[in-house]
Formats: sequence, C-alpha cells, structure tokens
Amino acid sequence: MNRNPDATVGNPYLGGLYAPVTDETTAYDLPVTGRLPESLRGRYLRNGPNPVHVDDPAGYHWFGGDGMIHGVRLRDGRAEWYRNRWVRSDAVAGRLGEKLLHGPRHRGLDFAPNTHVQSFAGHCLALVEGGALPYELDPELHTIGPFDFHGTLPGGFSAHPVTDPRDGELHAVAYCPAWPYVQYVVAGRNGCVRRHVEIPVEGSPMMHAFSLTERYVLLYDLPVVFAPDPRDGGAHPRWVPDRPARLGLLPRDGGAAETRWLETEPCFVFHPMNAYQRDDGRITVHLAVYDRYFDRRRPLPGDHLAHLERWTVDPVAGTVRRLPLDDRPVEYPRVDPRRLTVRHRFGYVMRERVAGRDTALIKYDLERGTSEEFEVPAGGDVGEGVFVPAAPGAAEDEGWVLAYAYDPERGAGELVVLAAQDFAAGPVARVHLPGRVPLGFHGSWIPDCP
Repeated sequence: MNRNPDATVGNPYLGGLYAPVTDETTAYDLPVTGRLPESLRGRYLRNGPNPVHVDDPAGYHWFGGDGMIHGVRLRDGRAEWYRNRWVRSDAVAGRLGEKLLHGPRHRGLDFAPNTHVQSFAGHCLALVEGGALPYELDPELHTIGPFDFHGTLPGGFSAHPVTDPRDGELHAVAYCPAWPYVQYVVAGRNGCVRRHVEIPVEGSPMMHAFSLTERYVLLYDLPVVFAPDPRDGGAHPRWVPDRPARLGLLPRDGGAAETRWLETEPCFVFHPMNAYQRDDGRITVHLAVYDRYFDRRRPLPGDHLAHLERWTVDPVAGTVRRLPLDDRPVEYPRVDPRRLTVRHRFGYVMRERVAGRDTALIKYDLERGTSEEFEVPAGGDVGEGVFVPAAPGAAEDEGWVLAYAYDPERGAGELVVLAAQDFAAGPVARVHLPGRVPLGFHGSWIPDCP
C-alpha cells in the first residue's frame, strides 16, 4: 500500500501515518461537521496493525502488528462514541499486564487479529489468516476470547469470509502454511460450521481472499508462497516467478476432486471486489491485481501498486480472460453487501497516493465504464470505503460510503460519510475523532438489530 510516511523514521511502518497509537481512548458525543443521516444506526468498526511493543524495529513489517479495532457509534443523527481497543491475544494481554483470556487454539497459534472485523450470527469477530483463530469482541470492543464457531471450526480461519446475502451463511477459504491444502468452510446462521472441504495445493500458496458466486468458489493459487527463511526460521511469503498461476473453480456443493484449475498469467490478488454468474454461464470477476508482490521479504510503501481488472471466466472452455479497466493505482475494492455473489453495477475503491496526488475514494459505474472521485485535502489521507444501504430495499447505490480519514489541519482522524449518489460532492458529514487513526486494513458497518 502506497503512503508517504515520515522519512526521518528508520522503519516507515513505525512513523508518519502508520505510527502506532499508544493509548486506548473512549470519547462521547463527538463533534460533527455537516449532518449525519438518521438512518445510520449502528457501529462502524475497522481493524489494523498497532503493535503494543516492537522488539525489533528494523525488522518490523506492517502486516505483523497486533490488531487494534477503531469504532464509532452512530444513532439518531449523533456520533455517540469513539473507542479504540487492542485485541487481547495472550501476548497483548501480557504486555498490558492483564489476565490472560485463554481459550481454544489451532496448532498452538495465537495472534491478535489485525486484518478485518465482521459480524456473523450475533458474534463480532476480529479476523486474520494463516492458521490463527478469530477473536470475539463485545459491543464496546472488549475482547471476549478466541472463537472457534462453537467448537465446529476444523482449523484456522480467513481474513476475508463472504456472507451470502441470500441465506445469511458465511463462506471462507482458510490456509495455513503447514497444510498441504486450503480449506473451504461454510458456517450456518446458527454460528456453527456445517461443511468443509480440503482442496490439495502444493507449495503453501498465500490465499488472502477468494471469490464466491451462486455456483462456484473461486480459488486464487498465484505465485506467492510461504517459504522458510534461514535468518529467523520462520515461513514468509515470497514471489516465485516460475510458479504457475491458476484460478480454481470448486462447485459450492462439490468435493475437492471436482475442482477445475484454469491457467492465467502470473499476478497476485489480495482483494477481489465481487464475482457473479452471467446468463451465458460465464463468470465475471472484478478485482485489484498486482503484477507481482513479495519479491522482497519486507515490501515497503510504494513497492507495488494494483489496478482494477475484469476477469471473464469460461468454465466450459476452461479460460480466464483478463481486461484492465483503469490505470489508476487502487486497493480495498468493495460493493454493496447485498450484491455479493450476484451481478453488481457499482464498486468502491481507495486510490493510492502517487506522483504527488493524495489518496481518494473512487466510485465505479461498471456498466457505463465511468467513475467519480472524492479526493482528500492536501496532506490528508483516507482508507477503505464501506457502502451502507440507506434501507434494506434501497437501490444499489442508494446509501452512504463510510471511511476513516486523516485531517492534517487537526492532526487527527475523522469518520467521513459520503452520499453514494452524489459521490464527488464530498462528505455530507465528518465526525471529528479525538486522535489519529493509524493506517489500517478492513472494516464493516454493523447495524443495530431492527
């Protein structure tokens, strides 16, 4: 991810807008510029790395920091509170001098999830990949403990599960560097895993995310694998240029032997936007694609940039056709969550900072091939934009896009709220936060129960 941290700090991930905050804060009745939509009743939560302590500053990488959740509670046109809380893994609780929570583990792994936060079956879950379990949080962001889906999760979990809006079930593809397979997992609305499939793969590929359609699970087996490093004995992701790049098609109700692997050009994908079946049986996928990633052990800000592409997958012909859609560097693609697994028209991404241009949020109209931008003020920054429908039956782009941003005038963070149907006009509301929100990863809007 491309940022402009403080060049005077030896490790760029410990300075500038990446720099961890050192305190947990609670603030009530936050000031607001503009007017918050009264239909926004719930919590906007976002996860990201924020190490409690760094033993080896020179060797620290952003992806390895302890997870911290930042949250804002909105209701009746007011911003009721802001909270930031570390996820209490054993290591974090020990650093903070607190009692350890204990609980289930997978292969003895324990990590404060730092990548995503989602709600499912009444549980608010901080998420990470690679074999560790999610951690459950209470409504005020206190850590309850590791969550293994009521004892039914067969291994670790994923940072990017997908909730199918048609039936409310949760789908994930989990990997662990020690496994000779990846694991497709389906959890029912009761919060228990009802199905899992182990799909053999070679070389410990990193599958950060996957895609889901009405018929298929799409598996991204690309040239990034976990390999041992003699310098510390750990397994680290690295780019292997001669490794074949494949897209796997697993029928949602099929077994591992039914997976079809389709060849494509070498690339890497952290984040698909969405995938869906077309009337002709082919599959459309929109996603942010890197030419390569992890071609050095610790990628630095600006090392790699992704661009939006459309892939057309033909299960009959066994082909993947790639079409670049935009030359702007983008990441964190999102859609209306009601359109996951089915045809969508609109998508939202964060534009990276390059060539002196500050970050922005982009709204794509993928049917018309047009886009609109909201660009932050000079010296500012903005993260992933999350779409929130105005009402359950609202049109696809009838709603709001929420994101954490950095206000350089105040030297602090804010929650910006944009009207999706008037995107370029800028925020209808800015919630002024009491401190800075470091650059982070993914978040969710968790609405109040009706």
